[in-house]
Parts: sequence; structure tokens; C-alpha cells
Amino acid sequence: MATTEKNILNRLYFIAGCMFIFAVAVVVQLLNIQIVDGDKYNQLAEENTFRNFKIPANRGNLYDTNGNLLATSIPKYDIRFDAVTVTDKNFEDNVVPLAKELSKMFGKSESQWSQDLRTARANKHRYFFIARNLGYSQFLKVKSFPMFNLGTYKGGMIVEQRTVREHPLGVMAARTVGYDRQDDQGYYTRVGLEGAFSPFLEGTDGHRLKQKIAKGQWKPISDNNEVEPKDGYDVISTIDVNIQDIAHHALLAQLEKYEADHGTVVVMETETGEIKAISNLGRTSKGTYFEKLNYAVGETHEPGSTFKLMAMVVALEDKVIDTSTVVDTENGIMRIRRNYVRDSKHGGYGKISAGRAFEVSSNVGIVKLIYENYKDNPQKFIDGLDRMNLNEQLGISIKGEGKPSIPRPGDKSWSAISLPWMAYGYGSIQITPLQTLTFYNAIANNGVMVKPRFIKEIKEWDKVIVKNELEVINPKIASQETVDKVQAMLKNVVEKGTAKSLYSPNFSMAGKTGTAQTEYWKEGWASNRQYISSFVGYFPAEDPKYTSIVIIHKPNNKMGYYGADVSGPVFKRIAQKIYTDTPMEDEIESLDIENEVISNDFERFYTAAQNDKHLMPDVKGMPVMDAISLLENMKLKVKVKGNGVVKNQSIPPGQKIKNNQQVDLII
Repeated sequence: MATTEKNILNRLYFIAGCMFIFAVAVVVQLLNIQIVDGDKYNQLAEENTFRNFKIPANRGNLYDTNGNLLATSIPKYDIRFDAVTVTDKNFEDNVVPLAKELSKMFGKSESQWSQDLRTARANKHRYFFIARNLGYSQFLKVKSFPMFNLGTYKGGMIVEQRTVREHPLGVMAARTVGYDRQDDQGYYTRVGLEGAFSPFLEGTDGHRLKQKIAKGQWKPISDNNEVEPKDGYDVISTIDVNIQDIAHHALLAQLEKYEADHGTVVVMETETGEIKAISNLGRTSKGTYFEKLNYAVGETHEPGSTFKLMAMVVALEDKVIDTSTVVDTENGIMRIRRNYVRDSKHGGYGKISAGRAFEVSSNVGIVKLIYENYKDNPQKFIDGLDRMNLNEQLGISIKGEGKPSIPRPGDKSWSAISLPWMAYGYGSIQITPLQTLTFYNAIANNGVMVKPRFIKEIKEWDKVIVKNELEVINPKIASQETVDKVQAMLKNVVEKGTAKSLYSPNFSMAGKTGTAQTEYWKEGWASNRQYISSFVGYFPAEDPKYTSIVIIHKPNNKMGYYGADVSGPVFKRIAQKIYTDTPMEDEIESLDIENEVISNDFERFYTAAQNDKHLMPDVKGMPVMDAISLLENMKLKVKVKGNGVVKNQSIPPGQKIKNNQQVDLII
């Protein structure tokens, strides 16, 4: 009996001991949580209830050179309603007036809004949807509505703000304007000016404290942010919206006409290197065109005949030829080993000068001039190209610039035909449109090679943060003597060479056509030949203001593929429109029309306009520049279609006119 009682007592002692140890462990753990990990768990609890949410800063605006918006950040607001936090009195006093205002603004009936709000309250809905994507003025209006004007807690209004990037130009210059995007993994894709200057545009994010409410939703605890976001700087680009519009539509029309695969056009201000327009359009599967890739900056290809200018400059600088050097193009065919160089003109051009060979773009003539003078020392020719920086990237601000490739002796790809093929833009030469344009711009700029610029300055309001100054790549790519000679040849190309179809007596241009075979290495090319059509030059020819390049890839060869036919008209259209929209002294001088009757009529019309500026004068028969001058002095907006003498006008003579009224002149 005693033994049994003793065993029971031992078991009770053991159980009591275990319970005591367990109690001590619980106490120790509680003390550990409170003393050691207290802050950690308090913070975790607080984070599960309150959390700071990032408020992205508004990106700075991107402007064109004249202050027109290219990209801007627009705040958008989503409005929801916490139907629980509002007191019964505030709800009943304001639900009907609120429903009335919501009905006026968003279109649903007043009774429906009232019923929806009451249902949300009955169901204790703490995140009831009101509206999405409101602008700032709309947000302020909603904020003033009954009940919502009581604030976040008393009125139950929940506001969620986000920023949307908008591009007023739409598809025009889309790849140049670009974007800065972050994917789900945190990787950034930065394209164009938005990507290149993102560190200046992006600003500093702010923070807003929110409280967790029902169903994992978060509600701001006040109307104000804890840390206000700081907007990014504004970036002023060199793009001119007016020139961009001209270039974009001129390129688009030609791509559609010739059913081409893709194309690019760039307009550069000669002296400064500022890019005034850049358009890159690619064909979709539906036959439409949009800005797919920045071909001007990133796409390298064999340039074809536009490279003949580079070859001629090297030969003239080395004084192995002169423009008067005679070359025999024979019957238009030249054999080098087992390969042939052919002229586009059947039978060739016979014996002509080097200058004329360039003007008519004789492949045989140019190849003979280069091959015969450099075949024993091809490296000398390559050195000449290197002196003009043709083997170097431009180092522009936009990412993705293609790397030029100039083959040279010692390369695996170098062969006996490399030198002659290089002379007329083949032989594995790879160069981007922008790099070609920069070289031609140097010729137009009397030998000074300037770096293409896309940005003028970076500003914070009126304060200039960064000013992008002119940068010279090469102060003199060739002697003035050589520059003068090739300038004359480029002018002759338009006046009496391969681009004579583009010639106009009303404005002067200089440039070079190019028609390069492409994908000739592919099987079946002979039955479906593909070409790259190009034209690059500057205007006015005597005192260049702008330099431009137009390249169109794979036009329908049944419709045409020569540079003068496909790309040249785009160049001419751009030059013509800039002349018309931005009159220059050169243009006025070229329109030297000696007509006493017209002169007398102009004086009569001008006098009449001064006497009565409310009546439309008759400008038919007047030179377009005189008509523009007269009408703009009368405070009219003038739109011109064509160039020369006015044939018709959209506002009849004698009709009353108003300031800033538009008049169309048909030439």
C-alpha cells in the first residue's frame, strides 16, 4: 500500500515538475518577445496595419526646340468610397446630394447612385468604386462634392493617384522620343531621349502612409503625403515639331507609294548639328507603317553610291586625282578577276572627267579611279577614311548606335576585290544613316564635322541645369580646296547629274543619290532583287542651312528603286516645304520674276490692304512669297500648297476676314 502511494506521489511530482518547467519556458519566451524581439514584432504588427506606399514623382517634360510638348506626365486619379467610416448622420445628410452630383458628372441616374451608395453601406463595403482615370480638375471637382468634402475619414473618400506618360505627337518621332519602362523583374528598358535622359527626367519619389482595411485593401490615413515627390527636370530637345511633321509625312507617303519595307529620314541643322527631325517607319503585316525601330541610329548597312563621296574626298586629298582627271568608263563594264563592275547606263559613258563620273554616279569610273591609284597600297585609302572618323561611332546620347565597319588589309574578310568594291559602297562596309549624314553635313559645313545633337538644355523651371554645347568631332576633315571641289560636284548632281529630276529653279539643293543592292547573298535574289534607295544632301546649296538623309529599304522594284526616284522626292519635299514655311533670302532671290503688271498689282493690293484690312485681296498671279508677305501683314495664317505663282485662294477676293483666319494658297 505504502509503495503504491509513493509511486503515485512520484508521478505527481514529475508532472508538477514538467508543468513548472513548461511555465518557466513560457515566461522566458514572453520575456524574450517583449525584451529582445519586442521591437521586431511591434514593427511587424505595425507594418501589417500601416504601410508607406511609394508615390512616383512626375517625370519632367520633354519639349521640342520651340517649347512644344513631346512628352509629359499627366496625373490620373481613381476615386473609391469607404462606406463604413462615415457616421450615420453624415451619410444620411449627404447621400442624396452626393448622388445628384455623381449623376451629373458620370452619367448614371441619381436614384441608381443613391441605391448603390446605400447598398455599399449596408454591405460594409470599404472600397466601393466611384470613378477611374480622372484628370486633376475632375479630381478637384469630385473632392468638393457633398460628403467627400468632409475629408478622408468623415467623408469616406479614397483617392489613388498615379502618373501617366503621354506623347502629344503620337507616332511621330516615337522612337526618338522613346520611353523608360521597368518590367516585373525590375529590369529597365530605356529607349530614345526618354531613356537617355531618364536620370534627369525621373525626379525623386514621395511616400504616403496607408492603413490596411478589409479584404487586404489599403486606405490613406490623411489627405497629405508624408514625403512629397519631387518632379524631374525638363529636357529641351532640338526637334522642331514643324519640320518633324513635314519629314514624317513626306517619308510615309513615299513608303506607301512604293510599298517599301521600312525607311528613315533625318534633318540636321548644318552649323550646329542639331537634329530637327527624325522619322523611322516600318511596315506592319497589315501594310501600315509605324515607328518600330530607330533605323537612323541603329541600323548599319552597305551604303552604295552615297559612299562615293567619301572615296572621292580621300583621292582628292591624297592628290592622286583631280576633278578634271579623265577616266575611261569604256562600255560600262569593268572586270576585276572573275567579278564585274557595271554602270547603270547601258554602254557606259566613254571617257569622262572624275567630276562627271561622280555626277552621273558611274560605278566603273569611280572604281577605276580608286583601284588604279590604291591597289598597290590599299591601306593608304583606309587611312584616308580613318582620318575623316568614318571608322568611329558618333557617341550620341541615344542608346543603340550602330558600330561602323570599314574592312582593312589583314582582316579575314579582306580579298583582292575588297578595295574596288569599297570604292562604290560595298565590300562589307557597314555604316548607319546618321553616320553618313554627319559626314555629308561636314562637307556642307566647310569641313567641320560636328556631333549630332538631340538635346539643347536641361532645365528646372527657368533655371538651366545642363546646357548641351556644340561639340566638334573633327575641325577639318579635308582641305578647303577639296571641300570646295566636292561641294561643286554635289550641286552638279542635282543640276545635271543623277538627281536632275529633282532640280528646281526656285530653290537650290546639293546631294548624292544612292541605289544599293541588298540581301544579294540570299538564295533566289536574282528573281526578286532587293534594293536600298537613298539620297543625302543639303540646302540651300550656296549657304547650307540644313542637311538631310532619306533611306528607303526594299521598295517594290516593279515600281522603282533608284535613289532619285524613290528617296530623292522625299528630300525635295522637305526642302521645298522648309523653304515655303520658313522663307529665306536665297529663295526670294531665286524667285526673280520680272513682271511689271504683277508688281503694279502687288502695290495696288498692298495699298488696298492698308486702307481696309478687313477685306481679302486678290492675290492670284502673284509670286507666292509676295502673297505670303501681304497676307501675313494682314494677320492671316497662310498655308501654301506648291511653289511658284498663286493660281487660286481659299478665301474669295473682297470677303471679310478676321485676325488669325487661315487662307490656303494653291500654286
